[in-house]
Amino acid sequence: MPIAYFDCFSGISGDMVLGALIDAGLSIKHLRAELKKLPLSGYTIKLSREERCGILGCKVRVGVHKGKQSPRSYLYIKELIQKSPLEERVRGIALKIFQKLARVEAGIHGCHVEKVYFHEIGATDSIIDIVGTAIGLVSLGISKVYASKIPVGRGFVTCSHGTLPVPTPATLALLKGIPIYCTGMEQELVTPTGAAIIATISQGFGEFPPMRPTSIGYGVGESDMPPIPNLLRIVLGEEQKGLLSQEVDVLETNIDDMNPMFHGYIMEKLFECGALDVSLLPIHMKKNRPGILLRVVSRREDRDRLMDILFRESTTLGVRCHQVERITAKRCLKKVKTPYGDIRVKVAVDPSGSTRFLPEYEDCRCIAKKKDIPLKEIYHEAIVFAKKMFEKCS
Repeated sequence: MPIAYFDCFSGISGDMVLGALIDAGLSIKHLRAELKKLPLSGYTIKLSREERCGILGCKVRVGVHKGKQSPRSYLYIKELIQKSPLEERVRGIALKIFQKLARVEAGIHGCHVEKVYFHEIGATDSIIDIVGTAIGLVSLGISKVYASKIPVGRGFVTCSHGTLPVPTPATLALLKGIPIYCTGMEQELVTPTGAAIIATISQGFGEFPPMRPTSIGYGVGESDMPPIPNLLRIVLGEEQKGLLSQEVDVLETNIDDMNPMFHGYIMEKLFECGALDVSLLPIHMKKNRPGILLRVVSRREDRDRLMDILFRESTTLGVRCHQVERITAKRCLKKVKTPYGDIRVKVAVDPSGSTRFLPEYEDCRCIAKKKDIPLKEIYHEAIVFAKKMFEKCS
């Protein structure tokens, strides 16, 4: 089943998501037929091919026949979707998006979720955008969704509640825990509907995951704002099996005035506090002084704690930080029974599908010392028995 990457270089809104899914292959005939299963009337869906900075994409416009629409309650929309004959997975995705929206609105307005009323998001076009997105994800067979970091604008926007700062309170609350950055543009780049969709369906935010692209769709936004094309790009493709992508931080510092005996202790402390990797590299610094480059690979949530260790335990006066994409082979740790005792073995699968077995050094070392057997023999036997166990299970 394909995966999808939402490249939100110009923000995200509900109509942009729907347009990009249609451009990537969602049948408009199928979309219209599925949307008719909702007890909604008095709307039209118009599609057009529009250009932004020389790139063509699909623009979706949902027109409503009546005048001003009244706010709809969360309970009303929930019942609307639950009682419809839409596919179970479509209903599930749409309900999760609206549930996330309702919880955020309840928190902002200080009321119970069941008392939440949607104004702009309760409008027919927003319901079509959200349910249409769910239909598109299921119709295209998308198994996983990943997304880029989310760009936000600044300034103010006028809505039913008055004039609000950008990002609006609802949008910002929906983006909690998601990496965002400010473009400096004086306009709303991320709508609450767009934020709710991506916050609900995406499994991670960062660079492109390992994949082979098969289809690309562009959803056109409302405004034209050169030099950045107001587009959302969705890339569909085959996931590269055996590889995992993760956004991590790399912390680096150059040290030339510390007792070298301290390096081992600092390395141990860093690993104890969650470092993914720690390395020491010999370097020559200014005035031709020999020094050490201390490099730490950290999960985002562990960065500050590991940086604190560097400042507290070493003689450094500064640490360089930068984000990188870490691509790793899929792996798991298995306990393998051998004639010498239980040994933990790391089982890794590379992109070609071949399997490697990597016995844990500490387990092998302890057994080798205890039984006075060469370490290489213990290591070899662990691999042999791991392969046998793996063959039995497969």
